Amino acid sequence: MATVEAPKIVPLRSDVHGKLKVRELGTFEHVKEAHMVPVTAHEFSRLGAEYPIVFVKNSDTGQFQSVALLSLKVGENLFVDGENWKGVFVPGAVRNHPFVLAPAGEDQEKLMVGLVENSPVVGEEEGNALFDDAGEESEYLKAKKESLVGYLESDQMTKAFIAILAEKDLLTTQNVAVNAGGEKINLTGIYMIDEKKLNELSEEDFADFRKRGFLPPLYAQLGSMHQFSRLAKMQAGV
Repeated sequence: MATVEAPKIVPLRSDVHGKLKVRELGTFEHVKEAHMVPVTAHEFSRLGAEYPIVFVKNSDTGQFQSVALLSLKVGENLFVDGENWKGVFVPGAVRNHPFVLAPAGEDQEKLMVGLVENSPVVGEEEGNALFDDAGEESEYLKAKKESLVGYLESDQMTKAFIAILAEKDLLTTQNVAVNAGGEKINLTGIYMIDEKKLNELSEEDFADFRKRGFLPPLYAQLGSMHQFSRLAKMQAGV
């Protein structure tokens, strides 16, 4: 398998990147080997109609993260078909590429817009200009920055949501066995919401979840488990 070049993220600057453009078509090359992508709680309802949403645990930090599964096998993405995405709703983390919000130096509170400089969609020949001739931000870049800020706010809410799930012991690890065209695939290291424990929550905790807007993503995650059968069919080429 070809190795994927590590993303080279640099601060976006008009004096350095004044001539750069970003192609909107073909923007899925960077995730063609990604079998999962991070997703935010605000996306669960729309994503759950197409992808299984699960949680994975960082073995170094012990932190959980919500992800959408794009394949049952590591190193492939069943939703990338050349320049096309085979789903209706593209996860925000995929759409925002090649832009990221990252801490500006030592100050973790101050953020800068970063660019994945070595992305296949970045170049000088074709695409949307990032800056005009005077070095001012283009309308395209302004819109992308707004999208990044919205995604960051959603990501922060998601971290609070997942922290509560972990605190209430509502995440359970499960091994999932899926049949894909006669091939049995075992998925390990994934976590899901424990429906039994959810139903045993106290009235007080349940009311708190409702007040904080946590119930829709909770039920969307549970409902998304039906999408494993869809992935199995895609995996089998059906």
